[in-house]
Amino acid sequence: MSLFPPLEGTAARRRLYLLRHGHVAYYDADGQPLNPKLAALTERGREEARAAGALLAAVPLDRVLCSGLARTRQTAELAAAPHGLPVEDHPAFLEIRAGRLSGVPKESREAAYVYGFDAAAEDGRFADGDGFAAVRDRVVAAVEALVRQPGWTHLALVAHDGVNRMLLSWACGAGLSALSAFEQDYGCLNIIDVDVADGQVVRRLIRAVNLTPGNPAKLGLHRSSLEEAFGPLLALD
Repeated sequence: MSLFPPLEGTAARRRLYLLRHGHVAYYDADGQPLNPKLAALTERGREEARAAGALLAAVPLDRVLCSGLARTRQTAELAAAPHGLPVEDHPAFLEIRAGRLSGVPKESREAAYVYGFDAAAEDGRFADGDGFAAVRDRVVAAVEALVRQPGWTHLALVAHDGVNRMLLSWACGAGLSALSAFEQDYGCLNIIDVDVADGQVVRRLIRAVNLTPGNPAKLGLHRSSLEEAFGPLLALD
């Protein structure tokens, strides 16, 4: 028996609009890394969030969530503006964390940071930081709890590159091996439908992946998000 009103024309389906936050500046004017916890949207990032909001304006959203970090909250507030909904913080969707730069030899940084998702494994860690399996377990438990909660059919969640990859890998059933394949551009949108019966997730349908509302043809987007975010680290001492 369904615990919530299903999407129209279905028996037990809910829709998750999964977004990545808009563009942020991770480095100062001198090329030194900033504290990523405090990173805020750039003007480009605000435009990306507004574009996502315009695309979702006709969607009957019931709830809007973010990870709680400034960049996801700012994105969520702009994207949710047409709906007038409050933004709820959900720290279970905080980003996977890399280890300290000083702990990774310079010759290993490209593999560890820029292409770190290529080597995702149950016993692996992202750039000597958080374990892939632990983050996977955290975000999957959180999303499965969300879809079991009553009172909504359409929900928007603004999270992060690595978190979104985890959720898309969960949705397609491929596990950690799929992390590197699910590119997540700044301000992108993914759509996942989830069927729940008798309190259990029984079906997951991916409707859209990495859609960039303001630039659907991906013009000028050639570097991966990790190349853009971590590339400058390769030159630091």
